[in-house]
Amino acid sequence: MKQRLQFFGAAPEIMKAVSALNKAVDECGLEKSLLHLIKLRASQINGCSYCVEMHSREARRDGETEQRLYLVSAWKESPLFSERERAAFAWTDVVTKIADSGVPDDLYAKTLEHFSEEELVKLSVAIGMINTWNRLCVSFHAIHPVAAAKAA
Repeated sequence: MKQRLQFFGAAPEIMKAVSALNKAVDECGLEKSLLHLIKLRASQINGCSYCVEMHSREARRDGETEQRLYLVSAWKESPLFSERERAAFAWTDVVTKIADSGVPDDLYAKTLEHFSEEELVKLSVAIGMINTWNRLCVSFHAIHPVAAAKAA
């Protein structure tokens, strides 16, 4: 696969705004570990190899375990995640696939058991942000780093 275009070069002004929102999300006050996990989860759902690789690598750099990273895709079946993380994953799944069925009232209520209203807004913007990156990277075939010795 070849990258279709460099979106930062093709539209620098809008990408500057996207980057500013991304910085705001990263500094919004939600736990860095939680942000890594929801970015990874949304990227898995969207099939974004660039973002899956990047957020896995960044999470490991910041202390996340390999085992938990491997199990993000099967979070419902794993006891390794806290109730707050599980609520964030459920919210991420539904918001990322919002066209399928919207956001059910019971999920909203359950998520508010683990997040304040302010945090839920921040979480939702973070999910929207990673979905924006996923759409850019998938649409334009962004290529994640590949170790030369392991390239197929």
